Amino acid sequence: MMVEERFLLAAERLRELQKEKALSGEYDTYFKQTADFLGDVCRLYEDVCDGKLRSLDMEELGRVNRRLYEDILPENYGKSYSNPEFSSHCFGSEYGKLMCFLASELRSVIPFAFEGRLEELVIRLELFLEVYVSFCTSLKEDGELLPADNLQEIFYYYVSDYTRDAFEQKLYDLLDPASDFALRIVEGDLSNPAYLYYYGEYVTENEIAAWRHLMSLDEETLQKMADTYTEGYRIGFEVGNKDITKKKTVNIRYQLGFEPMVKLAVENFRKMGLMPTICRSACSVLQGKGLHRTGYYGAIPNKQFDFDHKDDQALVLDKKLVQVRMEAWKEGYEKYKEQAAYFGGPAVIEVFGEAPADLKEKPEAIHLSESQQKLSVSYQSASGELQNEYIRGEERSFTIIAFPTPEIGPEFPEIFDEVIKINTLDYKLYQRMQQIIADTLDQGKYVLIKGMRGNRTDLKVMLHELLEPQKQTNFENCVADVNIPVGEVFTSPQLTGTEGVLHVSRVFLNELEYRDLSLTFQDGFVTDYDCSNFESREENRKYIRDNVLFHHERLPLGEFAIGTNTTAFVAARKFGIEDKLPILIAEKTGPHFAVGDTCYSHAEDVAVYNPDGKEIIARDNECSIKRKKKDPGAYFNCHTDITIPYDELGQVSVVTGDGQVVPIILEGRFVLKGCEELNLPLDKADIL
Repeated sequence: MMVEERFLLAAERLRELQKEKALSGEYDTYFKQTADFLGDVCRLYEDVCDGKLRSLDMEELGRVNRRLYEDILPENYGKSYSNPEFSSHCFGSEYGKLMCFLASELRSVIPFAFEGRLEELVIRLELFLEVYVSFCTSLKEDGELLPADNLQEIFYYYVSDYTRDAFEQKLYDLLDPASDFALRIVEGDLSNPAYLYYYGEYVTENEIAAWRHLMSLDEETLQKMADTYTEGYRIGFEVGNKDITKKKTVNIRYQLGFEPMVKLAVENFRKMGLMPTICRSACSVLQGKGLHRTGYYGAIPNKQFDFDHKDDQALVLDKKLVQVRMEAWKEGYEKYKEQAAYFGGPAVIEVFGEAPADLKEKPEAIHLSESQQKLSVSYQSASGELQNEYIRGEERSFTIIAFPTPEIGPEFPEIFDEVIKINTLDYKLYQRMQQIIADTLDQGKYVLIKGMRGNRTDLKVMLHELLEPQKQTNFENCVADVNIPVGEVFTSPQLTGTEGVLHVSRVFLNELEYRDLSLTFQDGFVTDYDCSNFESREENRKYIRDNVLFHHERLPLGEFAIGTNTTAFVAARKFGIEDKLPILIAEKTGPHFAVGDTCYSHAEDVAVYNPDGKEIIARDNECSIKRKKKDPGAYFNCHTDITIPYDELGQVSVVTGDGQVVPIILEGRFVLKGCEELNLPLDKADIL
């Protein structure tokens, strides 16, 4: 049967369902309410196809958009079937999880309707109808509800049966410029913000205001933003000794509202010989939807909803499904192996400014079991290795830049201007001062980091031995390339002998807040951890294990760095936005420590040099070197930066082989000769 026929049959069945009385109580309400939502999406799909949607004005588009997402908005979420708490209240613990899973998964029909992907829309309509019919049949024939195991089995085979198609589509969107749904919007008419509604993402005044601000900027400023972004990408290849001319595509990622900048960036990339791919952040469990968005996306309707459903895969995850997924990835990469070889990597525009979410860990939500956590870790490792076979780490690069959104507050225009300044600081000046820091660090055997003003940090970080110090260095002099803005010097520490406590009073990691976060290291690995977010230590440790350790039993210290961007630190204090800075900028505002893989993950064999010609030899640690023996313990497929701000920093000192202690930072100030200019923003603002 043709997919068009299946769609018409499903749409008709949804209409019939509204008139039936096969179920009663909360189940009847659930199915009819959901059928009503799906019917709206079916009509929307038809409006998209015949062009009616683009004839609507802003007010009408706004009403359509809100109606699609209103069920999960914070003010309505308390009585949404997508809320595991409410769903469990209505259906009990066992059925609550299952019905909640279905309600959440069906929300993915929205973007598919806008993209005109009828097959994706139809399989979810059919999933819903299969569940409904199964309930009706069970009640009619057996006089009881469909057994929960049977319902779970339906979901399992839905995921298993369609994983191959989903993964193939995901790779097509990522790697092939022919998938151009979003690109056509970007390169279209941006003079009217109505285009924001054409994606199918949730749109608020924040995205419209971001568009309005970018459109108000003069042409020179907007071009400067785009140039900084694309040049960072190009320079990333250059400093990594990678040949960008071998690449044909770049994946652009952004939040809605930044299209005026993205449009100029697309032109810049084309001049480099790179065609853009722009793909939507995952919206379905079939695509691997999780807590964080990777791709383009609109406003987040409800962060609690995302948090509640971050582990939905646990409903179906087992060894057999992992095997299906790995086979699907292999088949997909083989189909698109030519495009994969030409793929240069992502160019990311991050945004910040939204109020931190006070997220609640709900026992009613679906959670990974301990065995599933281990299975998930091994799957991530295996899929990462497979990706590297086709998109080779030693040949690809990336860049990331960040800007505030209007949600940051009434001073948004001033903050935006300040961030442009931060993103475009003098490359050469920072390069010179950072080289002094790197040269000093290279004299040492290890580095001592100690906190002050209540910060309990007391760490000893071991450095690799330089056999030819005239030709070698441990620290990369990082300015504005892959990580914009300037500046930091960083290394992959030696794990053996690295020990102590890392503590920070308050930090935001991947949009989650941690209070009094402490990690204890022995021989470079996290051996203990805690925070004060929750009343019980057990809850605090689970929070860290899930969201910092990513279910690993332990993680190594993959990076030690000294951030030098005092301008960013002062700006954050001036505007009171320390809690809103993305790690991209926050990591430059003091020393930072990354748990997980090194910065050179999957590209350790590629020689990397500083501008002074010295080779950075600290690309491996005791874990990553295991890759040479095909040891699965070489990589952890995560990397989380944790920054100590200058005003909590008592000292950063390097200790030489003969025991000499050379201070680099004392009581929040740089003390090396030639680096005095780094203190000027601090002095001017009278901080510390």
